[in-house]
Amino acid sequence: MKKDIHPKYDLKTKATCACGAVFEVGSTMPEIKIEICSQCHPFYTGNEKIMDTAGRVERFNKRKALSLKVKK
Repeated sequence: MKKDIHPKYDLKTKATCACGAVFEVGSTMPEIKIEICSQCHPFYTGNEKIMDTAGRVERFNKRKALSLKVKK
């Protein structure tokens, strides 16, 4: 390895989530701000939110039901 060309790797970098959670991670950056983490992500929390914009879910389910009827 060449000397003095690699950034310093710090094992105690603070990663701050938008939900307020703070983690220590390894990084070359002094501080990291993230929008979502394991404490607020729906997959990990089990609180899934479906954002139904203009009935998209209902339209999808209707088309799916029609396609299943046609295949039978």
